[in-house]
Amino acid sequence: MRRIPDPGHAGDDGSADPQVRKALEAYDSAPEAAETHARAVGALQHTRLLVPVVAVLGEAQTGDDGPARDKSSDMATVLMRGQDGRTALLAFTGIDALTRWDPQARPVPVAAPRAAEAALHDGAAALLVDVAGPYPLVVEEADLRSLAEGYTLMELSGRHAWVRPDR
Repeated sequence: MRRIPDPGHAGDDGSADPQVRKALEAYDSAPEAAETHARAVGALQHTRLLVPVVAVLGEAQTGDDGPARDKSSDMATVLMRGQDGRTALLAFTGIDALTRWDPQARPVPVAAPRAAEAALHDGAAALLVDVAGPYPLVVEEADLRSLAEGYTLMELSGRHAWVRPDR
């Protein structure tokens, strides 16, 4: 009998981490304050996110009666394009936030650094967390790269900085 390796999220019921939601709520209440954004990103770095995958039509054929029918479909992660043309990979803190956005999407649990890595791999400029609420957050630029590369965001002398862990 073959064993499937544990992806690290066994027993996950899809609930959001309450500390992460609390940090996102604090940021939502004061988005102009740099420290609330840093604390929200810091709360994400050690949590599981749900990256949605959705069915995308691969090929279709038209029946003799006229309507098109699916011939094949693929599952794909979701990138959203902003008004400025940049794209972001969608991720959610919990199943409630994901179903608020799209009840048909399939949640794939991944560690936040892996979601950031996937965003960069897909050519996205950001990771967009909880796009439909309750408290959206955008992780971009240096924060996205540092999260993807496994750095740890720490508060040092009242300021936040990304620190490379000992290897």
